[in-house]
Amino acid sequence: MNTTEAVVRAAYRAAEGNVLDVQGFKDLFAEDGVFNNVVAGESYRGEHLGDLVVFMGQLAPDIHRNLHRFHVMGNLVAVELTIEGTFAGPFQTPAGTIQPTGAKLSIPTADFWYIEDGKIKEFNCYVGVSVMLAQLGIQPDFAGAVAASTAAVS
Repeated sequence: MNTTEAVVRAAYRAAEGNVLDVQGFKDLFAEDGVFNNVVAGESYRGEHLGDLVVFMGQLAPDIHRNLHRFHVMGNLVAVELTIEGTFAGPFQTPAGTIQPTGAKLSIPTADFWYIEDGKIKEFNCYVGVSVMLAQLGIQPDFAGAVAASTAAVS
């Protein structure tokens, strides 16, 4: 296993529910490294690099990443995976807190890791949010969206 692959596998291991080594995860990043939660349009740097690891660990304490395809191409690692676990922690939303239901999660995800000098320079995570929300029992409010768009046009 080369250094690039070892760094990425260490990051996945640190984020597992039975390990949850947030500091160890953050330590794998370069000083100017960034973690992009692309679908949500969020970026994390510095002390916040582990924020999503903490969030997912609270949402599903038994969180596990099932790595389906793992490709190392120079300093780039592309991974197709599912994030699995049990919805056992509260989920904060803009409308309030959704209490845990025990629902099983299996969220399709694609990750792209860029490694420089043995450290993570950039991590772009594409989580299947619509699948995750459905598994959490959160359905879109299409009627509310239609009403809002009709009001906006009037």
